[in-house]
Amino acid sequence: MHAKSRMDHDTRQDRQSGELYTVANYTLDDSVGYLLGQAKSRLTAMVDAEMAPHGITGAQWATLLHLANGKGDTAGELCRSIGTDTGAMTRMLDRLEAKGLVRRVRCCDDRRVVRLSITPEGHALCDLLPAIAVKVLNKHLRGFSTDELADLKDYLRRIIANADN
Repeated sequence: MHAKSRMDHDTRQDRQSGELYTVANYTLDDSVGYLLGQAKSRLTAMVDAEMAPHGITGAQWATLLHLANGKGDTAGELCRSIGTDTGAMTRMLDRLEAKGLVRRVRCCDDRRVVRLSITPEGHALCDLLPAIAVKVLNKHLRGFSTDELADLKDYLRRIIANADN
């Protein structure tokens, strides 16, 4: 078997078996989970630092953005969209409501349902903050080509899809 066809065969075999890590070859520093966590920590820290002058954290902004983009209008829908638990979401919404950025309105048809809406102040903040996200992402993606960025997003989507299946 030629080197290229052997590599293609080995790659196909790796994909089919799904066993890229073994106890023998696993190290923390080379773990995709560890590397994803490190990347997320650094992104989050910079987003929080950049958003602090606006009186909001990155997590609060993400919640506002999900709400503004129609990813949910109840706490439960936002939990599913963001991937957080109900207790954390309740605390987040309490903080956003206290800042005057979100309003809770009990549904007329079903009093058990509480709808969420963004206040004008919340919308103003949502309009202002994407420039910060762009700045942070561009810093972290420095040196990547557009093709590499597309590949990275594809790989991350595959990881997410594998986790969901």
